[in-house]
Amino acid sequence: MKLTLKQINDIVNGTIVGDENIVLTGVNSLEEATENELTFLGNKKYVHFLKDTKAGAIFFPSNMPRQEYENKNLILLDNPQLAFAKILTMLDQERISAIKIGISPKASITENVSVGKDVTIGHNVVIEDNSIVGDNTKILANTYIGNNVCIGKNCLIYPNVTIRERTRIGDNCIIHPGVVIGADGFGFVNTGKEIYKIPQIGFVEIGNNVEIGANTTIDRAAIGKTFIDDNTKIDNLVMVAHNVQIGKNSTIVSQVGIAGSTKIGSNVTIGGQTGVVGHIKIGDNVMVGAKSGVTSSLEDNQVYAGYPIQLYRKHLQTQVFLKRLPEMYDQIKSLIKMFNKKEG
Repeated sequence: MKLTLKQINDIVNGTIVGDENIVLTGVNSLEEATENELTFLGNKKYVHFLKDTKAGAIFFPSNMPRQEYENKNLILLDNPQLAFAKILTMLDQERISAIKIGISPKASITENVSVGKDVTIGHNVVIEDNSIVGDNTKILANTYIGNNVCIGKNCLIYPNVTIRERTRIGDNCIIHPGVVIGADGFGFVNTGKEIYKIPQIGFVEIGNNVEIGANTTIDRAAIGKTFIDDNTKIDNLVMVAHNVQIGKNSTIVSQVGIAGSTKIGSNVTIGGQTGVVGHIKIGDNVMVGAKSGVTSSLEDNQVYAGYPIQLYRKHLQTQVFLKRLPEMYDQIKSLIKMFNKKEG
């Protein structure tokens, strides 16, 4: 990166206050940035770092007073964090573009695999029969792709990923190391004498612009499909069971476990370490707090938390009462003791 402040502003479309010709060569945090680096103020609670920052330029909220910072080079923006993300995206694209295009001689690809233009396939990648890899997709070392898999354009698949047979992946997806897509769902019949496996003969379908974090697992359906819709982002160490459906633009945070056949709507956020039982429905625009236990269906447009799950305000009230339980217990004991004395 080597851009003037004006060139950066052309990307983010803000308002410059200061020297538009200053040259910036990198990005950093408010605390660590140097005179040649760009930073941002995304949250007012970090405003105390502004006074001492050495940053060459700052993405600054346009709705905040700035009089005491006008000795610094600023770009005023409605959403400084989003603008900073756009610059980081530009830098990340430079990193990804540096990955060498081509197929490693150490890859194992059957003859009837269709490989698009400008594809990267790294060392020890295995691609089985009748699979398709779209243009500009990068599949890095030690990844296994089973038969009849379809991977779209412009995908980035990091090392040590397993994508089992018949999986479908859309365009512009990012799949991080250690992900397993299409493993058997956890389906069994317990007769009392034996535990009989239910063959999992379905598949997984993933939409466009989906990102799947490291060591996440998405199981194939028993029959039909497990489905992740467009623009959904799944964090590290998430478990998505067979026949689960997740809608568009949803965010599933680390260590969430979703049991089989649950349907999750669009624009849903599920906080870390939440457990979701099977065969329920979570509506659109729902937020679920971290470490919750979702044991029943949830209505659209609500915020929930806790175990058992409650509306968030009710959950907060419950937590207040729980903190007071020892005090209330002592008071009840005292009242009982006083009552017994009067009866005696």
